[in-house]
Amino acid sequence: MKRAMVGAVAAGLLLTGAGVALAAQEQGSIPLLDTRGVEFTEGHYKFNPPGTNHGAFEWSGLLRDVDTSDGHNVYVQVRVEGHRWARYYGKQQREVRMHHSNWSGAQQYTNDAKIRACRDRGSLRPDNCSPTLSLHYDRD
Repeated sequence: MKRAMVGAVAAGLLLTGAGVALAAQEQGSIPLLDTRGVEFTEGHYKFNPPGTNHGAFEWSGLLRDVDTSDGHNVYVQVRVEGHRWARYYGKQQREVRMHHSNWSGAQQYTNDAKIRACRDRGSLRPDNCSPTLSLHYDRD
């Protein structure tokens, strides 16, 4: 009985440690994404495992309109493998906390994602965006 209890405790500790190590590999910080008029700070991301939140690329951060006098809105663009860019708008002259998930319904999980912050300059002038950050999670 005592030996079985010690074995169960050891197995539980081993599984707990493996789960913590796996979680540490799946998440990280997003560096400052900025360009004229917009910045995305305090960013974090996580590649969820299959069966958790659709195996999504989950991200969060603070989107800020840093040129409040230009009259333009700001947004974050995210792209996961096999899909087009998705836009998440902020608010003019404000900062907005964001937390979203992006995934492909045809896949169990997402390995590749791209993210950037942009200023929407209207239909007559092209938007300006920060350099695109490419993220990859090697699940093997």
